[in-house]
Formats: sequence, C-alpha cells, structure tokens
Amino acid sequence: MKIRKAIVMAGGSGTRLRPLTQIVCKQLLPVYDKPMIFYPIATLMLGGIRDLLLISTPNDLPRFQQILGDGSCYGINIQYAIQERPSGIAEAFLIGEKFIGNDGVCLILGDNIFYGPLDFFRAALHHAFGACIFSYPVRNPEQYGVVEVNAQGKAVSLEEKPAHPKSNLAVPGLYIYDNQVVEICRSLHPSARGELEITSVNKVYLERGQLKVIPFSRGMAWFDTGTFDGLLDAANYVATIQHRQGLRIADLNEIARHMGYI
Repeated sequence: MKIRKAIVMAGGSGTRLRPLTQIVCKQLLPVYDKPMIFYPIATLMLGGIRDLLLISTPNDLPRFQQILGDGSCYGINIQYAIQERPSGIAEAFLIGEKFIGNDGVCLILGDNIFYGPLDFFRAALHHAFGACIFSYPVRNPEQYGVVEVNAQGKAVSLEEKPAHPKSNLAVPGLYIYDNQVVEICRSLHPSARGELEITSVNKVYLERGQLKVIPFSRGMAWFDTGTFDGLLDAANYVATIQHRQGLRIADLNEIARHMGYI
C-alpha cells in the first residue's frame, strides 16, 4: 500500500536566521528565485503525493495560504493547521491526527531541499509497515540527527545532535511512517529543550525492530537551509543548475504538468 499523504512542517522560530526571520518566516525566504517552501512541496509532488497538510505558526499560516491556496492550481490538495508554539517536529503527528486518519504518512521539513533522482523515495513510499528514514554522509554530523548502521545497513543507534557522533550519517528531514506514529507520539515526553523530538519517534521504531534506513542515491543533493551558509549554498546550487541546464528546479506548475496533475 502506497503512502499518499504528507505533512509539511513549516513552523519554528528560525532563530539561526535572524534578523531575516523577524521579517518573514524561514520557509518563505527566497532560495534563489522562489520561496523555500516550493522545494519540499516539489519533492512530494514528484513522489506522487497529492494530499498535503502544511503546519505553521498562527502568524505565518495566512502567508502560506496566500501563496499556495488550496493547491488546486497545481493539481494537489493542501490543508492547513496551526502549531501554537515550537514544541517539536514530532508534534506534527498529533496536530495532523485527523488528517492522517487510518493511513500512513510522509513528513518533510519545510527548510530541507532535495534535488536529484527520486526513485528511492518513490519506492520507499510503498513501505507500508514500520518507519523508513534516510541517511546522508556529512562532515559535521554533530549538527544533525545521526544514525549508526551495521555492515548490513540496519540501524544500530540514533542520536540527536551528539557531541561525539557514532557515525557521519545524518538523517535528512524526510521521513515515512505507518499509522503507529500517532500512538507513538502520544506516548512521548518532551526532551530537555521542551520539544517532542523526531529522533525519539525513530528510536521507538528502532526498538520495535521496524526502522528501515535507506541511503540517498548517488548524485542526490540535500540542503538544510536553516542557517545562512545553508541558505546561500542552496541558492547558488539552484542558480548553477538552472543556468547550465536551462530548467527550473521546483517549478510547481511545470511539475504538475509533467505528473499529469493538471
């Protein structure tokens, strides 16, 4: 059974990007020639997902509604929900419980940009039982959630921004879960920073023997745009690809036509 619903998490306070985020929320900042939020939505559309729930703050939600509407112009359906305060990524599943219903769900972070062959993602959306996360080697794993895998590629441990990482494999902001995720999130307790951590969710699946880790395919680019350097790197990358190849990355109208959504 294929996962057909996705939550786009576009909340948070964007403290690492101040003073820019004192003007507009992070996910509406431009990444070269389009708002940041277009990129994760493009990834979901290319994965074949058309039912989206976008979660943001009370102040910022109307801005997303203004720019995206109900998604019908792109052949998709976008619903909206509010996260009253930055209480963690995993709260998305409690906020979106009604949207999820009895189905599985994909979660993507609104400040993560993916570009490259997405066959591995489309295949992972058929992962009907347990959870599926992805891995990406980085030079600074202490800044991310980190997964340690054994020789067979199975997860051994998970850590959130560890001071001494057990591996260099970061977990990007793209996750796939079965319907257990809602019940798991209900059982979580806030971390030391007062948030429901997505790593805590993944640890429960790991303890149950239901966590699959898929390495990103070769040639796949991933940007976490939550810092000034990340934002600049992503913008330069998009500009370079578009200038050299003559195509537009995350052009939602073009993707909708390509996928036959409109």
